[in-house]
Amino acid sequence: MNILITGGAGFIGSHVVRRFVREFPEAHIYNLDALTYAGNLENLTDVEDAPNYSFIQADIADLEAMQKLFKEKDITHVIHLAAESHVDRSIHDPLIFIRSNITGTANLLHAARTNWPDDTTRDKNLFFHVSTDEVYGSLDHEGMFTEETAYDPRSPYSASKAASDHLVRSWYHTYGMPVVISNCSNNYGPNQFPEKLIPLFIHNIKHEKPLPVYGAGDNVRDWLYVEDHAGAIESVFRNGRSGETYNIGGHNEWSNLDLIHVICDQMDEKLNRPPGSARKLITFVKDRSGHDFRYAIDASKIEKELGWKPSLQFEEGIDKTIDWYLDNEDWLDNITDGSYQEYYDRQYNQI
Repeated sequence: MNILITGGAGFIGSHVVRRFVREFPEAHIYNLDALTYAGNLENLTDVEDAPNYSFIQADIADLEAMQKLFKEKDITHVIHLAAESHVDRSIHDPLIFIRSNITGTANLLHAARTNWPDDTTRDKNLFFHVSTDEVYGSLDHEGMFTEETAYDPRSPYSASKAASDHLVRSWYHTYGMPVVISNCSNNYGPNQFPEKLIPLFIHNIKHEKPLPVYGAGDNVRDWLYVEDHAGAIESVFRNGRSGETYNIGGHNEWSNLDLIHVICDQMDEKLNRPPGSARKLITFVKDRSGHDFRYAIDASKIEKELGWKPSLQFEEGIDKTIDWYLDNEDWLDNITDGSYQEYYDRQYNQI
């Protein structure tokens, strides 16, 4: 079994790669990443010398490269995480998201189809597409997203992910390709790129910089600890039924402002600062265009069918997350000043 994990140097991808290297010693894990701004090989220094692990730098939008990769490495399984993922970036430059998230996904599907047998089955090959709950649009104060919720994306990012979900399903229905799709809620934890809310605010509090909060901070998100998400991906990979979608959520709904207050108070305690110091850094800014009010995942299907459920509540997970960033200040500083990008060059003798 040769497993291709795309976007494996990114935040979620690095945790999935690490888990699969450990849990599938009989397989070879190929980590494919273009190493754009969010890809960081320092996330995987603990497995880079593992005998069943290889890193490949390539762009999923390059069809010829994907065809060559599938053929030369005899790829049998795909876990597709590579994507442009930041909503703000998609608002400013949507075409990059279309190229990566739509064209890139189509290229991978085409490469898989042309290299796998026409009569392939779930026990031989699998294309696992990892997506987002943002494809479902926005909720009011009540209700939850289920696997049957109609798609209603509101940003270029979520629209590009919705399109890629539909492409994966079409390859299943049209060509009989074994596929599964997962749609997850907001992830947090170690190694997250610090333009995202939680690592950004940890960094800003540490350096006593402003904490920009969109609107009134009343938007609600369901938060999922990244290692729990990696465990859910393993469960779906092993036992998910072909053609099915599985929603993955953390059962941890928080308004942005309440979440920020938790981070502020824990940071004050951990940094031995007077209570309330970090909250004084909160600055309310103009709301983002198309800002969905609330996301909430109904994850009962994956729990009933596959026995997965999250292990951490948010208070415990955020405590572990803050400790990780405070214990890995060099990692965070390298990200914020851009020097992490030199790691690949040093490793692969490019400088």
